[in-house]
Amino acid sequence: MELFVYTFAALFSVINPLGTIPVFVALTQNDSSKEQARISLWTAINTFIILVIAFFSGKYILSFFGITIDSLRIAGGLIIVTSGFALLTGTFSKHKGMEKPRVKEDIKDRNDIALTPLAIPMLAGPGSISLLISLNQTYTNIVDILVTVCAILVVCLAVYVMLKFAHPIVKYLGASGINAISRIIGFIVIAIGIEYISSSVINLLSSIR
Repeated sequence: MELFVYTFAALFSVINPLGTIPVFVALTQNDSSKEQARISLWTAINTFIILVIAFFSGKYILSFFGITIDSLRIAGGLIIVTSGFALLTGTFSKHKGMEKPRVKEDIKDRNDIALTPLAIPMLAGPGSISLLISLNQTYTNIVDILVTVCAILVVCLAVYVMLKFAHPIVKYLGASGINAISRIIGFIVIAIGIEYISSSVINLLSSIR
């Protein structure tokens, strides 16, 4: 249960579905409720598939490039920290590359936004992928693996629910409410990233000694 809660909390904070809600609302404001629900569902499914693939293929990627787990945790921690700062300063969309003119035009021309930009890079980004690769290296027995996959599934279910009700959430909380919650989550994300970096630096220094 501790592993499930930790994985869910860390992954949910890094993914931050609340930060995706304004983008989702802007991209689906002219769609019907049925179409919005379909996009929400497929965004959650795509995110789950991407995260599970990242979780199970992570060790092979590390082995192929000769990357140690501590090096990955430091790199992933830096990415997570920058994501947290983006949430804390209200520049999440810009941090994800959503504010570039060419990207905006590409989004407008797409018929289906469930894969890009919603699943990638808004939800399943470098921070969440590096987090899962690190978890795969840390927890290797079958029970821990199943618990981690269940946590990923629950996170994606939460993503589906939040996106499905994104328009009512925006009406209820407003832009200022979402921004305030995102900044609180951003602080938590920064703490997660620093924890990853500090623990890995301690491990590296210990191995040198």
